[in-house]
Amino acid sequence: MPTDQYHEPPEELSAETRTFARMCASLAEEAEAIGWYEQRISVEPNEVSRAIMLDSLKEEYKHFSMELEFLFRAKPLWAEIARGVLFQDGDIVANGGAAEEGAGSGQMPDGAGTSDASGALGIGSLKGQGL
Repeated sequence: MPTDQYHEPPEELSAETRTFARMCASLAEEAEAIGWYEQRISVEPNEVSRAIMLDSLKEEYKHFSMELEFLFRAKPLWAEIARGVLFQDGDIVANGGAAEEGAGSGQMPDGAGTSDASGALGIGSLKGQGL
């Protein structure tokens, strides 16, 4: 069965990676549904119809949250960074930068990617190079 959810040949991916990809696709679908409901609710004049859509929207929030939690459990580094951003006071971008900088050992999961002796990935060195 053909699919466009994989960027690598599915038969070369582990079952764990395929499950992770399916959950990422589901998360994206839930986010899209949330956006659709928000738009519909904002223009719906019928009170009963709007109430039904609000109830459906809550279901989408629940599904999004459950899928996100599954993904966080599958990828502890992602969860660690998210903890530094989600439900925090202050500047969201600054919190994100601090969370990313302080997370993990600087190594990508499963040994992918490279880092310098400090554990940094070296991405900051690309800043200002027009890449």
